[in-house]
Amino acid sequence: MSEPGSIIDATDALSSVPAAGARRCAPQTGRIRWYFGPMDCGKSTLALQIDHNQARQGRHGLVLVRHDRSGRPQISSRIGISRQATEVADDADLRLLVRSRWAAGLRVDYLVVDEAQFLSAAQVEQLAELADDSQVDVYCFGIATDFRSRMFPGARRLFELADELHPVQVEVLCWCGLPGRFNARVNGGRVIREGDTVMVADTDHADEVRYQVLCRRHFRTGELAEDLVSPQQLSLT
Repeated sequence: MSEPGSIIDATDALSSVPAAGARRCAPQTGRIRWYFGPMDCGKSTLALQIDHNQARQGRHGLVLVRHDRSGRPQISSRIGISRQATEVADDADLRLLVRSRWAAGLRVDYLVVDEAQFLSAAQVEQLAELADDSQVDVYCFGIATDFRSRMFPGARRLFELADELHPVQVEVLCWCGLPGRFNARVNGGRVIREGDTVMVADTDHADEVRYQVLCRRHFRTGELAEDLVSPQQLSLT
């Protein structure tokens, strides 16, 4: 019961959200943004564009990658642009990586992480700690599911922890013309259902292990087109 003469705030009975003045006292945090989609939808291109835009505004970032398709420590896009990056090792602590930059007198305002699905769940949690405790903005890019259509552990943790989820909007087509969502592993003209989860391969070499985006129907049936369009040419006919 209220004391006589006290002022009653009607919002107290409606919501636990603090008043505007109290919210202004809340600590600042960085944000984790998770950009995901199938192969060939432009994730790496977008990662490079975001890094470029951030740097143009005077912000200082760190570009990270885990198992780039080129096999080198870089972010490489299939449209032909690339940028050197720091390769994230299995046992790397991303907090220590950022702190080492600080110790060298360098700012880290943001992180760009490509192929983030290959991060461990613990490394994703380290990104969340950097965002919350050090106000570092984090931009992660990758695919959600492996060649068995099961979610990568790193991708799953990003879905659980990220502040923003952004499906990349560039539509990728299955050979039949329907939207492609599934990243099939192909060898010898057939879809492979078993094997190591992490296997870096390209999409352009028909005689080797490669990946191909399929719609759900053709991912289930394993049916592949006999005459695929050349990877250098897009045809919708």
